[in-house]
Amino acid sequence: MVIRKLTEPDIPQVLALMKELAIFEQYIDVFAITEADVREHGFQRSPPTFSCFVAAEPQPDGTSVIFGMLVYYIIPYTATATPTLFIKELFVDARGRGQGIGTWLMQAAAQEARRLGCGAIKWQVADWNTEGRQFYEKLGAQANPTWIDYALSAEAIQALADRDSR
Repeated sequence: MVIRKLTEPDIPQVLALMKELAIFEQYIDVFAITEADVREHGFQRSPPTFSCFVAAEPQPDGTSVIFGMLVYYIIPYTATATPTLFIKELFVDARGRGQGIGTWLMQAAAQEARRLGCGAIKWQVADWNTEGRQFYEKLGAQANPTWIDYALSAEAIQALADRDSR
């Protein structure tokens, strides 16, 4: 098993993992990412919109079987005057669980954050995902009790943008 950056031939397998995560986290009904989206945002934009590490098992024919992924992006400037690495998705397929893959992916993210001079790594985890929370806490992470996440849906963005507030 090797941890490496996503390559274009990996896209179909990583998209399948993204769909598995969407099912697990219960947002498959709004999941709209396609192979073309991953290709455009990860490989055709400069700089890319996201980056991704994969846990890959090389095969004798030169291909790889992908067992896990960690999708992240960089917030370039924060209050500490350093970037933050933000993990958007971490997922290990059931076939790869219990082998240390999640830890290896998180370690790759930590090495990338150090290389980029990041002052923090941040991510979100569902409050009901107790196994995930326990995993992160074993790595030394702590929940942030101070900040509450907020979000505007597409409809709310449209309504706010259209509001006459003058």
